[in-house]
Amino acid sequence: MPDLHAARRDALRSLLNESGVDALLVTDLLNVRYLTGFTGSNAALLVHGGGEDRTLFCTDGRYTTQAGAEVPDLERVIDRESAPALLDRASTQAAAHRRTGFESQHVSVEAHDLLARHAGGVELIRAPGLVEQLRLVKDESEIEALRMACAAADRALAGLLEHGGIRPGRTELDVARDLENRMLDHGSSGPSFESIVASGPNSAIPHHRPTGRVLRAGDLVKLDFGATVDGYHSDMTRTVVLGRPADWQEDLYELVRRSQQGGLDAALDGRELAEVDRAARSVIEDGGHGEEFSHGLGHGVGLEVHEAPRLAGNVAGTLSAGMTVTVEPGVYLAGRGGVRIEDTLVVRDAAPELLTLSSKELVVV
Repeated sequence: MPDLHAARRDALRSLLNESGVDALLVTDLLNVRYLTGFTGSNAALLVHGGGEDRTLFCTDGRYTTQAGAEVPDLERVIDRESAPALLDRASTQAAAHRRTGFESQHVSVEAHDLLARHAGGVELIRAPGLVEQLRLVKDESEIEALRMACAAADRALAGLLEHGGIRPGRTELDVARDLENRMLDHGSSGPSFESIVASGPNSAIPHHRPTGRVLRAGDLVKLDFGATVDGYHSDMTRTVVLGRPADWQEDLYELVRRSQQGGLDAALDGRELAEVDRAARSVIEDGGHGEEFSHGLGHGVGLEVHEAPRLAGNVAGTLSAGMTVTVEPGVYLAGRGGVRIEDTLVVRDAAPELLTLSSKELVVV
């Protein structure tokens, strides 16, 4: 999609002008992918504010053919040391690259020293977060990839439940592997992150890693997982119960369900990030479990499973239409069990578009 990537680079140029730099050296591979479509493991991009004819892409010889296919619209440089090679080229035209920004949040001190040795007459300027600023709002091609990733996760969960994949006698690891294999069967290139399967008292651990614990009748089982499609990640959580739920389990589940719905209802264009968090958190606080909701309400999701913006009470900023975020309240009762319900959604003007469509009724298996 050369036209799409060219449009993204044009949008970045507006930010370069506002930031007072002539060019930006992009070294984060996800940002390079966002701006070019390149999916290899070594690359850098020098985006010049003056236009495409001065913009350079660099990768090494392993990717010569791949780069020709994925980045056909830019001049390509082949060099193992991609970022220094681009600065070498820039230094030969130092007047045009006098102030060149670099992604300081992704560059170590050692890497900066290396870049400085290749900068020649180019002044390197810290310019963090410019590409990430563009990535906050997704275009429709990104949303479609996210929609497909969410669908792969939804179908995997449906198959797991339909075929008895969650049952007494299986271990948390058994269920996690089964779930991840089913996501692969439905088009995922891999899990978005290490799947969380947390049973019984382990479900009270927000980011529990699956173990050999055997599932037992009466357990709450929390499943937090996601699929990856075209580099984009989904993220969802559902909590089920093995056998007839106890009263406290039903009450806890209903509290979290109402909290999550409050967060979803508030996730609108123009809403303050902290306000969205408050809409969900207040429900749990009013239910007497505020201290057991120990994390933020959600986060952005896209080329990274955790990216900006963050939904939390101490975060400034607002939601904008086209942002993709999670809403994932939870309550965790130590030694007993916990419930989390999470969806990935697209912020829209009137109401959020849910991308994760699995039922949020309490599933009894």
